[in-house]
This record gives sequence, structure tokens and C-alpha cells, in this order.
Amino acid sequence: MHTTEAIPRTRLAGQPGLAPGQAQVEIVIPVRDEERDLGPGIRRLREYLTGHFPFAVLVTIADNGSTDGTWARALNLADEFAAVRAVRIERPGRGGALRSIWSHSEADVCAYMDVDLSTDLNALLPLVAPLLSGHSEVAIGTRLARGARVVRGPRRETISRCYNLLLHASLGTRFSDAQCGFTAIRADAARALLPLTADTGWFFDTELLVLAERAGLRIHEVPVDWIDDADSRVKVIPTAAADLRGIARLGTGLARGTITVPALRSPQPPPRGGHPRRPGGLAGQLARFLLVGVTSTAAYVLLYLLLRGFLAAQAANAVSLLLTAAANTFVNRRVTFGIRGRRHAARHLARGLIAFAAGLALTSGALAALYATAPRPGRAAELTVLVVANLTATLVRFGLYRSWVFRGARGGESR
Repeated sequence: MHTTEAIPRTRLAGQPGLAPGQAQVEIVIPVRDEERDLGPGIRRLREYLTGHFPFAVLVTIADNGSTDGTWARALNLADEFAAVRAVRIERPGRGGALRSIWSHSEADVCAYMDVDLSTDLNALLPLVAPLLSGHSEVAIGTRLARGARVVRGPRRETISRCYNLLLHASLGTRFSDAQCGFTAIRADAARALLPLTADTGWFFDTELLVLAERAGLRIHEVPVDWIDDADSRVKVIPTAAADLRGIARLGTGLARGTITVPALRSPQPPPRGGHPRRPGGLAGQLARFLLVGVTSTAAYVLLYLLLRGFLAAQAANAVSLLLTAAANTFVNRRVTFGIRGRRHAARHLARGLIAFAAGLALTSGALAALYATAPRPGRAAELTVLVVANLTATLVRFGLYRSWVFRGARGGESR
């Protein structure tokens, strides 16, 4: 049976088997060119829901821009199973598909998972139960918290950990895993936050979680069992590059006030004794410098892994270091040493790049020494040597920043 619904630019089909508003949970499965995996994934999900899930649930297959037989397969599955429907969204983009469907959902809780079901379904009930009970507004599966069991390659593991570390340092996030592909949100919270989101791709997950945290919502985390799909359609390099652009856009918008987030829940009370004072003097500068350094190192590792796919080790190191050098100098100028305004900005940047030349010399020398002792080292060995060399260079740069790069500039003044 074909029906229509007020979901923009979509086609919808199926036999929901539930009256409007009857479903307590709506699970969206976003797919694009997943003809082979769609049938097994939906059948496995329906089997779990029938035998182990106590709440009324609607499963929505969200085909966003498929060019193979995915849409035809989705229609067949919607006809085969009660409480399964298929939605066709012509424009590609997982984030856009989720925003479109969640915005019009009549369920109490909206959730989504990837079609490959990399996350063990036994985590689904612990994911949605706190939202239905009112304990939390958002819930995520996490592969990086204690209790999670994960099977995946070292490259993806490194990229994931560096990405989440970069989020913690640059946007001040507290959740542990931004892109597990296993997320749920209360419908009322979704309707408040979705209009603030801009990304239509893979960064949508991160953007929604950052906005939820800024709005004061409680994010419940569920450690999951997770097995990497060896045939995943995710292209690591373009996705990581888009994520970095998303972090820059979101961070800039929040800092400038062009993105304003409503207070949807009272923030947690400060620790006893009130908010800690911002550290000052040498100790404060060093603490802030190290925080910026951690962020820069995470960004450097991500860039290096992206560039290493098509550049030699020395070239990838030099380009990654140059890009993070400029950003590091700018952030330290404002955050660590409290210098605002444009006065002497060009001079500070030039001196900062000179200071980073010491880092380039250290890291390049470390790479040369590694290849001299092991002609064919693995990628993990490369990263280990580079991270250690960068940490050593960090102390050298701090001394140069304090004694030369920003010498004579008084924190807090517009210059």
C-alpha cells in the first residue's frame, strides 16, 4: 500500500501496522546504494524487535539518493513486514535524511542505526529506555568507553580516537564517541535542535550532539559491542576532511554567536566551591598551551593520516605540520597569551612559523632516523615516532612563544 506523508521531497510506502502516534520509538535506517545489505539487515532487526524489544516501534528505511536497486528492495521489505515503511529522499546525505524524517516523527523517541548493524542489537534497549523514562534526552552508543568491545583495524581506531580527542579539546565536548552510528533522541528535543543543524552528511551526528550538550541536555552513553564492516561504503579521507570543516564551522559559529543554542534544560550545578578560577601566570599559560597542543596534535595526526594516503611520509608530515602551525599560533595568541586584535598579528604568525620550523626539524629528523633503522616501518610506528617528536617540540615552542614570539605583548589588550 502506497501512502503519502508531509516529509519534503520524499516518497513513502509501506504498511505501518501502527496508528499515527502509536509508535513509542521510530528507528531510521539511512541507506544509499545498499541493495545487498538492506534485506539481511532489516530481517535481523525485525527478528530482534519481535523477540526482545518491549516497546511499540516503527522502522523507517530512508533511501537517500540510491542509484542501484536499493529503493526497489526497500519497497519489497515495506510490503513484507508490518511496522516497516520506506521513504525515498532524492538528495544524498545521511544527515539530511535523518533531519527530514525525525522532524516529522510522531514517536516519543527517534533513533537510527547503520544498515550493516555493526553495533550489537542488545544495546538498543539500554539506548532508548532512559529516554522513554525521562532520565535523559539523548543517548549514544560508544566504542571508546570502558565496557565496550570493538573489533576494527588500527587505522580506523586511531582516526576515531584522534577525532574525539580533537572534539574534546576544540569544542569542549564531554561525550566519548561522536560517530558510532547508534543514536537516539527524544522527539521534543529533536524538534528543538534540528532547525539549528546545517550538515547533511556524516558530521550531522557530531553537530547534533554538540548542540544538545550546549543546550544542557543529558546525554546517556551505552558501551557497545561493535565489529567493523570490512565492506563499509564510508570513504575515510573525504569524510574526515568534511568533519574537520564541520568542526571549524561549528566552533566559529558558536564562538562568534552566529549559532545560538537555547537552554532546554538547566545546566548541572557547579562543583562545590563554585567555578574554578582561570589559571594565571606561568602555570596558567602552560596549562592552556598544553591544551592547545593536544588539540593541534590530534589535528596533526588526522591530517597526516589523510595525506599519507597519497603523499610520502616526509611530505605528509611537512604539509600537516604547516597547516596546524598557523592554527596553533593563532589560537595560542588569543587563548594562551590573551592577545586580541590585529596589531602585530602578521609578525606573531611569522615568528610562530619560525618556531614551528624547530618542530619540523625534530619530526623530520625522527622520521629519517626511523627509516634508517627500519627501512619499512608500519604506519603505527611512524605515528608513534612523530607524536613523541611533536611532544618534545611542544616544550621548545612554549619557550620560544613566551620569550620571543609574543614578547612584549600584554594579555587582554587589543593590539
